[in-house]
Amino acid sequence: MYHFFVTPEQIGEDEIRITGPDVNHIGNVLRMRPGEKICVSDGQNADYYCIIDQITSEQVTARIESRTEESRELPARIWLFQGLPKGDKMELIIQKAVELGVYAVVPVAMKRSVVKLDEKKAAAKKKRWESISESAAKQSGRQTVPLIGDVTDFMGALKLAADMERKLLPYENETGMEGARKAIESCRAGDRIAVLIGPEGGFDPAEAALAKEAGFVPLSLGKRILRTETAGLCVLSVLMFRLEILPV
Repeated sequence: MYHFFVTPEQIGEDEIRITGPDVNHIGNVLRMRPGEKICVSDGQNADYYCIIDQITSEQVTARIESRTEESRELPARIWLFQGLPKGDKMELIIQKAVELGVYAVVPVAMKRSVVKLDEKKAAAKKKRWESISESAAKQSGRQTVPLIGDVTDFMGALKLAADMERKLLPYENETGMEGARKAIESCRAGDRIAVLIGPEGGFDPAEAALAKEAGFVPLSLGKRILRTETAGLCVLSVLMFRLEILPV
């Protein structure tokens, strides 16, 4: 069943109005017709199972058949602060992070980031990344579309994470897994969890020191060096298991 997102204002007592790019996608790409069933999420952990009533060039009207409020979201909000990588790696990172349950992804320009984005390029990239986030949320059955933050600098990232309950710093110079185990097990339902990942060249030592001063807990991800596009997904996978499977 195809899955779409709307805002609460688009939901009536008996019907839902879908507008924007999804109208063309439903009518011209998917070639759906009245009578077909769809699932619609309101971004607030409610799913509506509907039957399409009408498709016009401006909107799709769907009749609500049933509504459920069983959450499929993680019980904690994980913020991935990702050092800007080269090429299209950020697209892969966002897609997989959304599948793993991330709440938000914030691109961070760090000292060793090769990519330099001016304001115009950053805005265009963000629009593309938001589209990928929404697409991945639909594919994976998420009930909310994860946020994509504006590109920020390193100090801006530390400021955004300042009040979060847990702050994790996967760091290649950290050794031993006991610290990593304790850091992951400290995460609880209801926490806001910041995960800070360096770019291809890793963290500059000064950045790592500043992150530690800001309360980030350095942890090892094992004896192997992981690429920037792997490190964050590794942490997200462990956190997903911790929050969703193990008792919290």
